[in-house]
Amino acid sequence: MAGELRAKDIMTSGAQCVGAHQSLHDAAKMMRDLGVGALPICGDNNRLTGLVTDRDIVITCCAEGVDPAEVQAGSLGGELHWIDSDADASEVLETMENNHIKRLPVIDVKGGHRLVGMITEANVAKNLSDEQIAEFATRVYAEA
Repeated sequence: MAGELRAKDIMTSGAQCVGAHQSLHDAAKMMRDLGVGALPICGDNNRLTGLVTDRDIVITCCAEGVDPAEVQAGSLGGELHWIDSDADASEVLETMENNHIKRLPVIDVKGGHRLVGMITEANVAKNLSDEQIAEFATRVYAEA
């Protein structure tokens, strides 16, 4: 099944960005309001620059006693991985598995290199066979 699907078939569309200059407090409120655990970070040019997770905010900010209202979201972007919306589902799995990531921004390269969606574990689980899901979980959750 994975070979027949494209990233755009698997993703959840309508991903919203937090601005790189917005605070982590703003990011946390957006996550709450959207019911998500991660947000893409977009720069001033509206291009993807990173991804911030609820865990990032808790571990690197709150647990250290830093006020989330004083930290810009762009400072927690970390290493960025993304996938072209036309990429085959096997490329999606390979990217997520090789990088041990659970969320993957989807970019429409042909359409102006803009963010069009996100692929999460839930998207993977809905679109793959039990065997593929088991392999995915083993690889993503394995020690890096």
